[in-house]
Amino acid sequence: MAAPPAIEQLVVAISSRALFDFEEENQVFETADDRAYMHLQLSRVEQPAKPGVAYRLVRKLEAFNADGVKRVDVVILSRNDPVSGLRVFRSVKGAGLAIERGVFTRGRPPFGYLEPLHANLFLSANGEDVRAALAAGFPAALVYTQSAREDPHPEEVRIAFDGDAVLFADEAERVFRDQGLTAFQQHEADHASRPLPPGPFKPLLEALHRLQRAAHDGNVPMKLRTALVTARSSPAHERAIRTLMDWHIEVDEAMFLGGLPKGEFLRQFEPDFFFDDQTRHVESASEHVPSGHVPHGVANEG
Repeated sequence: MAAPPAIEQLVVAISSRALFDFEEENQVFETADDRAYMHLQLSRVEQPAKPGVAYRLVRKLEAFNADGVKRVDVVILSRNDPVSGLRVFRSVKGAGLAIERGVFTRGRPPFGYLEPLHANLFLSANGEDVRAALAAGFPAALVYTQSAREDPHPEEVRIAFDGDAVLFADEAERVFRDQGLTAFQQHEADHASRPLPPGPFKPLLEALHRLQRAAHDGNVPMKLRTALVTARSSPAHERAIRTLMDWHIEVDEAMFLGGLPKGEFLRQFEPDFFFDDQTRHVESASEHVPSGHVPHGVANEG
């Protein structure tokens, strides 16, 4: 009998500060040498760390493995030293998370390990590591660190994405910057039938789309819902939708806000994570929902 086909996993690499609230310990790391930090973490090894900004997302993604099929693999990828890694894994165990793999580099940039991990996403509180990961072709975001929030929809993962420079390349955003809104609208109307080039988070959206289909076919108590939340408005909306259709990817909701602040709309959608390339949008969103900055594209140049 032939072996069953291998499951194409969603692999999430996450730093310890994105998963747990280590902000107090990080103050020691930034104001003293790493020995003091190691001593502090070792002294607290039996003290479970509080959940961090991406904790809820990780816990819910792991529920896609509930029927015994490992569709999601979460890996710790951290600048922590191996001794401090003891507390990280002790906190993982105390939280009941099923994380088995971890890479601890003691200050050395860890992004090079994303390739052998086949990571679909890297979440970190270190901006240098996030930018390096994006430059290497991996979806990555700088998390806005905060404690975990209450979960209003425990049986559904919700993830929201900005469009230009996140799901799509920043081609149209450059037209807007250089020539203004009228030229941007005309450019997008003229090119409505031509798909936008892919942005850094297209691979993640593809992986989530596969996960959504696999969960539908399996016995999984977790659902997945995605949303496009963009400053685009009509007529520029059409090119975005047609691009997704060309990629054979569906999103469940699309918000074309025409420049309105995104925070209030995201508060209604209540995502477990939101990704945007512009800091002002991430700052607005982070007041309501877990958010990450994607330092990519024209808005992050200079």
